[in-house]
Amino acid sequence: MKKGIRLVLAVVLVLIIAAGGAGAYVYWGLQPPAKSDQLVRFTIEPGTGTEAIADLLQEKGLIRNSLLFKLSLKYKSEGSRFQAGTYEMQPGVTADQIIEKLNKGDVVPEEMIRFTIPEGFTVKQMADKLQEEGLANAETFLKLTKDPAAGNIESPLLSEIPADAKLMYRLEGYLFPETYELKKGSTEADMIQRMLEETSAKLDQIPDFEAKLAASGYSLNQIMTIASLVEREVVVDKERPLVAGVIYNRLKADMKLEIDATVQYLLGKPKERLLNSDLRKVDSPYNSYLYEGLPPGPIAAPSLKSIEAALEPEHSNYLFYVTKKDGSQEHLFAATYQEHLANIKKSQASAK
Repeated sequence: MKKGIRLVLAVVLVLIIAAGGAGAYVYWGLQPPAKSDQLVRFTIEPGTGTEAIADLLQEKGLIRNSLLFKLSLKYKSEGSRFQAGTYEMQPGVTADQIIEKLNKGDVVPEEMIRFTIPEGFTVKQMADKLQEEGLANAETFLKLTKDPAAGNIESPLLSEIPADAKLMYRLEGYLFPETYELKKGSTEADMIQRMLEETSAKLDQIPDFEAKLAASGYSLNQIMTIASLVEREVVVDKERPLVAGVIYNRLKADMKLEIDATVQYLLGKPKERLLNSDLRKVDSPYNSYLYEGLPPGPIAAPSLKSIEAALEPEHSNYLFYVTKKDGSQEHLFAATYQEHLANIKKSQASAK
């Protein structure tokens, strides 16, 4: 009898010792590894399960035992909200802290690039600026503005741009002037795609845009072309609708627009002062001194104010305008050619 009791006691003691050892093992296995000042970076790919994540955490030295971590997740009903991404963690953090970061998706911020496209820039100026900043290859950028399909660039706007061989750059005027942030390593196609998306977003912000476009009687490409002319001709905001109105008046009167900005566009490098010989130097449908009507497409990236002016021009009987030479950058407007000649004299007399 005594032997039986001793045997039972021995078994119980062994079980106690085993349970204690198991408990100690579990406790040890769930404790964080030794603390380190060296951050560990790891990436969880989309669709990765909790078992693979636990194995990865053990491999990176962030937990002691992946099996115990998995059991702990099941016990706490955790793991279903873990988010993919690249993380940085410090060895020594607790399991709960790891779980919290994975649930929040507290990933390493991606490196970004930042660039600004000024209002009124041509795609050539954009390409040169991006190349100077080390962000793009100018030649590649310009090729894609001619043939966006080559870069798998997609946008609803593309259906609004006519397949016209006369267009110098198909996307001229459709890359919105703005400050952008993109992921580091973004390609020229990525940049163009983002800029097209911004143009679509800005057009959608205009109240009753579709109704105003329909009421104008012009296509989107024509409106964007008029807006680009306004952008390159006007500095003072209040004059934008008025200059847009002059353009419409001349179109209705079957007059050549005779806008210097169209010639500057053809010259490539803007000249401080155009000569009479420059105005008819380049035989191109963009040259509004040689051909009636609008150019085939925009000549620059218009601002939102210029687009709005093209949609809602200020009505007047003006057919002419000349820049004041008093430094105000405003214009003198005229309804007749005689008034225009008088304004030219006024402008010259006010020169500083």
